[in-house]
Amino acid sequence: MDSFRVTNDGPLAGEVVTSGAKNAVLPMMAAALLADGISEITNAPHLKDMKTMSDLLRVIGCRISGAEHELLIDTRGANHLEAPYELVKTMRASFYVLGPLVARFGRARVSLPGGCAWGPRPVDLHLKGLEALGATITVTHGYVEATCATRLKGGVFHFPISSVGATVNVLMAATLAEGTSILHNSAVEPEVDATVDYLLSMGADIQGRGTRTLTIQGKTELHPGKGRTIADRIEAGTFLAAGVITRGCVRTSQVDPSHQEALLDVFRRMNVGVQVGPDWIEVDARNRELKAVDIVALPFPGFPTDMQAQLMAVLTTIPGVSIVQDTVYTDRFMHVAELERLGADIRLKGDTAVIHGGTKLSGAQVMASDLRASAAMVLAGLVADGATDISRIYHLDRGYEDFEQKLMAIGGKVERIHGTGA
Repeated sequence: MDSFRVTNDGPLAGEVVTSGAKNAVLPMMAAALLADGISEITNAPHLKDMKTMSDLLRVIGCRISGAEHELLIDTRGANHLEAPYELVKTMRASFYVLGPLVARFGRARVSLPGGCAWGPRPVDLHLKGLEALGATITVTHGYVEATCATRLKGGVFHFPISSVGATVNVLMAATLAEGTSILHNSAVEPEVDATVDYLLSMGADIQGRGTRTLTIQGKTELHPGKGRTIADRIEAGTFLAAGVITRGCVRTSQVDPSHQEALLDVFRRMNVGVQVGPDWIEVDARNRELKAVDIVALPFPGFPTDMQAQLMAVLTTIPGVSIVQDTVYTDRFMHVAELERLGADIRLKGDTAVIHGGTKLSGAQVMASDLRASAAMVLAGLVADGATDISRIYHLDRGYEDFEQKLMAIGGKVERIHGTGA
């Protein structure tokens, strides 16, 4: 397996062009299954998760082609209505095909998902939402089987907690259900809006975009879609955090600043200089005395759980006591032990970490436990004394396009060491 060697080479400076969002393009790819023909997605990032979803769609019978950062998904051969364990176990977003398949074809068989190694994230909300639309759900031998006699029926479902994955899965199914569906307490993350926009391009009738109540008038059929993937707010946030932790000045471009307001509020409270333009954000931590802050990870528009690990790495470098609570995934703290290996002083209790910042970090061998923890290890390595060797960076490759190249372009010193099996 590949690994990274990261070395402290001083403050970062420069501009990073943001790639398309992993968490938006994956449901868009699944949505293509709702129509017969060739759907188009532009600004698609090159990621391991993209390859996994493409492989899954090929198993189902689709053809995938396209030029640089473009996807053409031809669903006219889709007839194998099963998502096998070998693919779904590596990426939870593979589960997105369940709703479109049962809505269009009346049946689907999808393995229970895998993905990141941390904590249980059950799919019960996906299944209960589909049942509210008339699907019959059975789980046998690790597979979910969903069927309906003719078409799904419009229904009403209230998500007991905000869930991006469940929202988009049930939403996609509702677009082909007979009658009206109303989804209450839907997630309002930008990636949900991006999925709504793509479904609208396919001829879906959806009201309530950007609100917690989505009303869908089901159609008998949709046509192939065409849309552009939104910018990856988590990638942009990660590079901004890299600028802050190294006390540098970094700009991310081709971003939507309105997607980053909670993160930018944290930076401002840290006493980081923040400037925002129409499609760019710049943070400046040069010659500034940064302050410890408290952070609570919440569903959008709150502080994103996907930035929790990276900001914790930043907070280890700021003198004082900071508190980080994650109310979204309460056990998402596998990176704490690895940061402690670098010299961080963190006390973990339940869903809350108390960081006694300002201790000097020292390079060590650490392990990437999941996607965002991988990025946190790289950020910490950028300011640690000596070299930091990070294993299992295949997690990072799932969600960051050209990560080390972008980091090196703004002054980061990171080397990819290819494993013997590469």
